[in-house]
Amino acid sequence: MAEETAGWQADITRLLLPHVHAPLGRADAVTDTGAGPGGGAASGTSTGIGARTGTEYIRGVLPPPRAAAAVRIAVGLKDARTPRQLVSYEIPLRADGEVVTAYDVIGILRTVNTGTHIYPSDRVGSVMGMTLVHVDPAAVAPVARVVPAPPVVPAPPGVPVVLTREGDAPNLLRGFAQPVTGECPRPLLRGFLFLSPDRLRLYLDAEEVPGVTAADVRPSGAVTALVAALPSLITEKARMTVDAADPHCSRLVDLTAW
Repeated sequence: MAEETAGWQADITRLLLPHVHAPLGRADAVTDTGAGPGGGAASGTSTGIGARTGTEYIRGVLPPPRAAAAVRIAVGLKDARTPRQLVSYEIPLRADGEVVTAYDVIGILRTVNTGTHIYPSDRVGSVMGMTLVHVDPAAVAPVARVVPAPPVVPAPPGVPVVLTREGDAPNLLRGFAQPVTGECPRPLLRGFLFLSPDRLRLYLDAEEVPGVTAADVRPSGAVTALVAALPSLITEKARMTVDAADPHCSRLVDLTAW
């Protein structure tokens, strides 16, 4: 079951990558009507998420803690640079006995980011500074047919990709999620999160180490070499640390200086 869940999360991550640079729809702001300690809602209250001007982009895909059969999608404005500027929606991978696809996820995100939605306090919390909303797909009616964003075509083999800070991060992500060789990616990209303009956290599954490994990388760095070296780098015990603030990974490897 854990392996199946990892595969679903990786497929959703890969299919959502176009929305790193193409908007989902109208953006939202959070209005907490009864915040409790730590940014969550106080008992017995509700939290409203309402529309604001602008557009919403995917800024992260997170594998939930405890290998839950769900996926967390962090959304925000295109220029959002830190998790505190984002809202994360946790969406189960099954609803009414059916598998929730990436296109279902996009439809759900478009719906919850249209108008104002009031959530019970037990469905709103916080994680890594983001507001966390637990979505019930059965209570979400699609607002419109989802039109997939145009794909980003990867460079052909042998052609180097020149990256410049966050603007080219989609190419970096695609290099891990969709190798030009056409082979199944190893390690498996379970998700990602933008932490700053030039710091991107990758969530990876490697056969050599249990659980999810987070790797912090620089989109403006030596990406071509990093993509080739990363499978071995994330298994080196000397590089492994723990980020107590991030419940989505078992360990962290900092490769920003690599």
